[in-house]
Amino acid sequence: MSPEILRAPGLAGTALGGYADWLAAERGLSFADYDALWRWSVDEPEAFWASIWDHFGVRAHEPYERVLASTTMPGAQWFPGATLNYAEHALVHGDDDALAVLSYSDSRAERRLTFGQLRAEVARARAGLRRLGVGRGDRVAAYLPNIPEALVAFLATASLGAVWASCAPEFGARSVLDRLSQIEPKVLLAVPGYAFGAKDVDKTGDVAAIRAGLPKLRHVVAVPHGRQEVPSGTLTWATLLASEEPLEFLPVPFDHPLYVLYSSGTTGLPKAIVHGHGGILLEHLKLHAFTMDTRPGDRVLWFTTTAWTMWNILVSALVRRATVVLHDGNPQWPDLTAQWRLAARAEATLLGTSPAYLMACRAEGVEPEVPSLRTLGVTGSPLPAEGYDWAAERLGVAVNSMSGGTDICSAFVAGNPWLPVYRGEIPGPCLGVDVAAFDPDGREVVGELGELVVRGPLPSMPVSFWNDVGGERYRASYFDTYPGVWRHGDWVRFTEHGSCVISGRSDATLNRGGVRLGTAEFYAVVEDLPGIADSLVVHLEDSGGGPGELLLFVALSDGVRLDEELRARIKAALRGQLSPRHVPDVIEVVPAIPRTLTGKKLEAPVKQILRGRPAAEVINTGATTGHGAVATFVDLHRRRAATA
Repeated sequence: MSPEILRAPGLAGTALGGYADWLAAERGLSFADYDALWRWSVDEPEAFWASIWDHFGVRAHEPYERVLASTTMPGAQWFPGATLNYAEHALVHGDDDALAVLSYSDSRAERRLTFGQLRAEVARARAGLRRLGVGRGDRVAAYLPNIPEALVAFLATASLGAVWASCAPEFGARSVLDRLSQIEPKVLLAVPGYAFGAKDVDKTGDVAAIRAGLPKLRHVVAVPHGRQEVPSGTLTWATLLASEEPLEFLPVPFDHPLYVLYSSGTTGLPKAIVHGHGGILLEHLKLHAFTMDTRPGDRVLWFTTTAWTMWNILVSALVRRATVVLHDGNPQWPDLTAQWRLAARAEATLLGTSPAYLMACRAEGVEPEVPSLRTLGVTGSPLPAEGYDWAAERLGVAVNSMSGGTDICSAFVAGNPWLPVYRGEIPGPCLGVDVAAFDPDGREVVGELGELVVRGPLPSMPVSFWNDVGGERYRASYFDTYPGVWRHGDWVRFTEHGSCVISGRSDATLNRGGVRLGTAEFYAVVEDLPGIADSLVVHLEDSGGGPGELLLFVALSDGVRLDEELRARIKAALRGQLSPRHVPDVIEVVPAIPRTLTGKKLEAPVKQILRGRPAAEVINTGATTGHGAVATFVDLHRRRAATA
């Protein structure tokens, strides 16, 4: 039986519907349903991506010679000969008086920028960066929160053909240096501190350490923020913007580096993933219009930091002439309803948040009111079916759950207006993405768990990894399992009706006695129990072929104890809803579950600690939350080793 449909398809008035009409009028192509359109988009990639180029009116300074010169992965060559600039597309379309940026912060008052004001600030920032010697190919780095200055500096950098990289000030100095030392920036923009709810955070020491650790850094630009003073004699944001020049955009090749994004870096040196101007432009035009249904005049709010790929996706709402809503601070301060109140205040049409937040609101009985909301985006981890129910009941909108990654700065699978939303399932593959599930032998599987793979190139696949001579690390990251096919590392099940369920990372699969489960399925059961605030499961396999040991760690709600009754309820729920083989052998309480700063649970690092690896070798605490739990896992390993 198919699961319950929470939203039926409806193209009327949507950007995807407009594209379907355009294809019929301009290309003579009509499609009976989304599956037919998707199949054409992956079978005819040159025709599809040329249609994206033409439909959205990409402004090329030099035309492309052909759409796809080579389909080899890695190494596909997109739109050779074309020159363009991402920043031009973000800035040139908006009317001067139309609202471009709406900013809220725990550190300062609300701020608004029209497109005319944004263009003027970018022009001045561009002039300031040029005075500092920044030109094509130079790197500009930011240690900034999600504030207008970060957006302005990014667009100014892109307009020059320079390369952007950013780290959120939540990162410690070591984590920042692990990232920025790879690209050797010429200029660093940084805040001396910030407010996080009622807490003031001083970053002056970290900024000094970062500056000292980047020997080729020429300039530091201080962006006043928070209550901390900018040291005297420091170059400031106001000085950078002191002079005016005409706003210009350097035409660059399609694959010219736009920015460097970083993998989580929780278990080693982060991958420095290079994305290009053209690939990001085309992918984000498609993503915003067809997946997120972003329309001109919309207000797009996604709770993110500048270190997460969702920040890059958020600011691309500008290419759709929508308003970017920025938030800098604690999204759950002073209480759990803060995100909903801010979304209502901003009159957000699209709100992006996390599965953990939705499930917490469900558990606490939150009653949000956001009458402007048309789309609720969710990503970062799998959302249990109950989260879909809660959004439909409390908000009157269906969840648009999507899954992709920093690696492509977009989504592989997501919802869209032409697909139904099934309870607990991601509606289907995105246009142009030939995504499937593979078994270990490279055969496509439907109705069972497999590796999420992509069988054809995408324009926003990385241009390269920084300093990856010969591309060896790039190939090893995605193409070592299935040659010529991208393996993303997620465990996915595609249904007979085309939707899918992401079940966690494939390197954290729970395989007990031949019954394989993704960790997301495990968490959906455990965290739906009253009193369980968070959880993490680890399977320590038996090298002799036995079932191994299944360990469950739980963080409890205030006032809750892990007594025998709660243990029995946990085991009964897992036995009844999953399988008897997935009842944990051990259940332990931890103070918190360690996560990446983007919310992913650190299953693999915890597993390595429990296998005896030193914590310092497998977890970079500067790139994680829930640090207090790490010591618990170290202590548990010692106790287990002593009694073995």
